Amino acid sequence: MQSRERALMALRHQEPDRVPFDLWGTVTTGIHRIAYRNLLDYLGKKDYEVKVGEIHQQLAVVHEDILQLLKVDFRPVFSRPPRGWQLEFQEDGQYIRFKDQWGIGWRMPRDGGLYFDLETHPLANFTTPDEVINYKIPDPADPSRLEGVEEEARRLAETTGAALCLAGVSAGFLEMAYWLRGYENFFVDLACDPKMANAILDKTVQIKIRYWEVALSKLGDLVDVVVEADDFASQFGMIISPETYRKYIKPRQKELFGTIKKYSKAYIFFHSCGAVYEIIPDLIEVGIDALNPVQVSAKNMDTKRLKKEFGDVLTFWGGGVDTQQVLNLGTPQQVKDEVKRRIEDLAPGGGFIFTPVHNVQPDVPPENYMAMWEAWEEYGKYR
Repeated sequence: MQSRERALMALRHQEPDRVPFDLWGTVTTGIHRIAYRNLLDYLGKKDYEVKVGEIHQQLAVVHEDILQLLKVDFRPVFSRPPRGWQLEFQEDGQYIRFKDQWGIGWRMPRDGGLYFDLETHPLANFTTPDEVINYKIPDPADPSRLEGVEEEARRLAETTGAALCLAGVSAGFLEMAYWLRGYENFFVDLACDPKMANAILDKTVQIKIRYWEVALSKLGDLVDVVVEADDFASQFGMIISPETYRKYIKPRQKELFGTIKKYSKAYIFFHSCGAVYEIIPDLIEVGIDALNPVQVSAKNMDTKRLKKEFGDVLTFWGGGVDTQQVLNLGTPQQVKDEVKRRIEDLAPGGGFIFTPVHNVQPDVPPENYMAMWEAWEEYGKYR
């Protein structure tokens, strides 16, 4: 069975020959450059160069032969930068810095840095919605973003047989609101200045809608999965209340996902970390097909319960092994035991894509990653 057929069967809640496996199909199912370097060395590929494919999280571009070795069923498809913008790094004695295309500033410690963290927010000092409306951003529908992308998608489909996952143009529209405005300012806006909050959210959701209209007009019949994200929760509960989510976010999600469904039959992958249990019915209602990362260590995110309550309509794309205590700190046998348990909980009836909870972090030993993979290969068979 080819990878694409296997993936689509799982997304249709059918049982293929085995549970599909994902690594680097999306920017929340990848592997940090340090963990990847260690994995390559473990696999005897010491001469392979590690390239960073996602700057903020420092995720590695996984080599095609490694994807084939690990029987990965997905491949990512990325858009290009807008015309006139280039990624430029500046260094001083302490930090490496850059500004992204939206004007948001990021920095990473020069020595030993693992990720780029937020530093500056271009809307931080704005006082009126008009300032937000008039803030200039690159055109999300700039044709240069898709130059060569259709050809690359066709090449991947023809040469790998994998299911294709099309990445978005920006972070989630709520995340973008935080990043543009600053967390504290935006939370105050939500509580005290709804006109400002709405102006910012209108701007960030329109970035996505305009991009998807153009991207899916060209690629909608080629790609199998559309990748979206927004983080609503922490380890123990929602970052914003369910009521605030339903007032400000849910209607915009309905518009956004409705646009995606209008232009493509692709499945909607949605990443949201943490304890999102309270709003899973809402996420299903607005149109998501697959939930990632299924943070099993968060409150109310028990895999057996999730499968029982939502497994008939929702695909769980993740939750294969806990990445906070097990994949990084456990023994190989503990990793295998965890994988077996999660597959038993989530695999029956299809609707499960195996991948760890979120990206593989720098402290994950390669022995543990391969123990995870070996357990998936052993226990992930349907027949």
